[in-house]
Amino acid sequence: MENPATYSNELILEQSEEDLVAEAKKDPEKFEPLYNRYFKRIFLFVFYRVKDKNTAADITSQVFLNALSNLPSYTYKGLPLSSWLYRIAINECNAYFRDKGKWQYILLDQVNYLVLTEEMSLFDETKKPQLKKALMRLETSELQPIELRFFESLSFKEVGEILGISENNAKVRVYRAIGKLRKLMKLS
Repeated sequence: MENPATYSNELILEQSEEDLVAEAKKDPEKFEPLYNRYFKRIFLFVFYRVKDKNTAADITSQVFLNALSNLPSYTYKGLPLSSWLYRIAINECNAYFRDKGKWQYILLDQVNYLVLTEEMSLFDETKKPQLKKALMRLETSELQPIELRFFESLSFKEVGEILGISENNAKVRVYRAIGKLRKLMKLS
């Protein structure tokens, strides 16, 4: 005989995200599959910015609490729910940095470095310290599109949705920020 829990999990995996959201809107207890689907991504996104597990856990909890309480007003636009969750996470991180007077961290691991330098046509491993310094000199509004596009591997459409701008404007912001990074690296 099949384990009912296994069968239930298989059904959840087969359901579309839109259906899961619709069910959770009707019954908040049905939010759990969405939480389970996105918790790790959102937690890591927050953690890479605050560099503290407990703080990241607190902020991530607030993200999902806000998502659950605002779910009735969420409108499915053909993008994954994660776009909306990232937007909430960015707002919560910004509030944390503003309230605590702290600085945001930038995770420039090898994968992020390679993805970004490939886009910049910069294939010189010795430039990593310069790139990190240049990233630190960007304004938050310039850094966020870079992080979402290259470090989180999101589409321009998703970046636009998260930042509340059009897809084309997301492209413009990303490439302007890359141009600024190139200039900053020449100054270093």
